[in-house]
Amino acid sequence: MPILVRELDVFPEGLLEHPDLGQEPDRRWWALYTKSRHEKELMRRLCGLKIAFYSPLIPRRRRPSCGRLRTAHVPLFAGYTFLYGTESDRSRALTTNCVSRWLPVPDGAELTQDLRRIHQLIASGAPLSPEARLEQGTRVRIRSGALAGIEGVILRRPGPTRLLIAVNFLQQGASLLLEDYQVERLD
Repeated sequence: MPILVRELDVFPEGLLEHPDLGQEPDRRWWALYTKSRHEKELMRRLCGLKIAFYSPLIPRRRRPSCGRLRTAHVPLFAGYTFLYGTESDRSRALTTNCVSRWLPVPDGAELTQDLRRIHQLIASGAPLSPEARLEQGTRVRIRSGALAGIEGVILRRPGPTRLLIAVNFLQQGASLLLEDYQVERLD
C-alpha cells in the first residue's frame, strides 16, 4: 500500500500570518463540525472552493501487525475544521456534504492566537498529544529553544510534566512533554 504525503491543513498558505486575521469586519472564524472521519475530505473541498481554513494535522506513528512502522497525519481536533471567511463562504462550505453543523466563533482574535500557537508547535516537530479536557494549572511561558515565548498551562499527571496549549473555544488542546526548568511562571 502506498504511503500518502501529508495533506494541506491550511489554505491559503500563510493564512495564520495575516496581521488582521480574526479582526476583519466582513470575515470571521467558523468552527465546522464534520461528519465522522470527513475532516480531510472537507479540507480538499474547501481548497477547491478557494475558502480559507485551518485544520491542524499531527503525525501519528503506528506499527501494525505486519511490523512495518507507518506514519499517518491525523486531525489534532477530530471532527473540527476552522473556516475563515464571510457568511457566503460558510454557506458554500455547507454544500460540500461534509459538514454536520457549524458554530460562529465569538472571539476571533483569541481563536487566532490559539491557532497560531498550535501551528507553531506542529511546525517545530515536537511530539504532540491531543488533549480533550482542560484542567486548571499554572500558566507558564517556554524560556528558550525553538518554542521560546509559547504560553500554556502546566498539566501534572503521574509521570512526566506536560505543557498544555489550549484552543479555548473548543475546550481542547495539545500537550508537549517538557521539564520544569524549561519554563517560567506567568503571574
